[in-house]
Amino acid sequence: MTHHALSTVLAGARLLPVLTVPSVASAGPLAEALATGGARCAEVTFRTPRAEQVVKVMAAHGGLTVGAGTVLTTEQAERAVAAGARFLVSPGFDIEVVDKGRELGVPVVPGAATATELMHALKAGLDTVKLFPAEPLGGIGTLRALAAPFPQMGFVPTGGIGPEQLSAYLAHPAVLAVGGSWLATRAHLERGAYDEIRRLTAEAVERTAP
Repeated sequence: MTHHALSTVLAGARLLPVLTVPSVASAGPLAEALATGGARCAEVTFRTPRAEQVVKVMAAHGGLTVGAGTVLTTEQAERAVAAGARFLVSPGFDIEVVDKGRELGVPVVPGAATATELMHALKAGLDTVKLFPAEPLGGIGTLRALAAPFPQMGFVPTGGIGPEQLSAYLAHPAVLAVGGSWLATRAHLERGAYDEIRRLTAEAVERTAP
């Protein structure tokens, strides 16, 4: 599994909207708002009972490469890929989930918060991890400190990141993409604020431009 494989799946996008979507009814309009705003990929967390159906609807939209997040078990990994997920993201490192992703032919990005977890990821043949939870861990300073002894590792920082921190993370050469949940929050979805989601996405995409 390489940076190239994940970059290809993410279509080179450097912004990864992280979505917790309780209602299947909002999946279609959400996909449209994100795609219209310029997003090319999205991570749907498996934190809700309807996550599988949300992945299916958003993947069917066609404008986004959709992955599944908060994948904790091999069974969730199988369900997510069957629903159309093109990549899998976990909050921590689990070798069974990593192996299942390989078996299913999709990139897996496990979470890592320590040098020990990074060493486990390297040993498993991975070269991309999710730094999680990025901001509570210490933000860009922690990323710099962890990236230094692991020059072969790429990072997708996620957790507590807002638009103000986006540029600093993207400026680091080890950062492949940045995950953000501010683009489409539960509050946005509850009030159907799809125009606001589109606007926030467009602003963030503009910040990711080289």
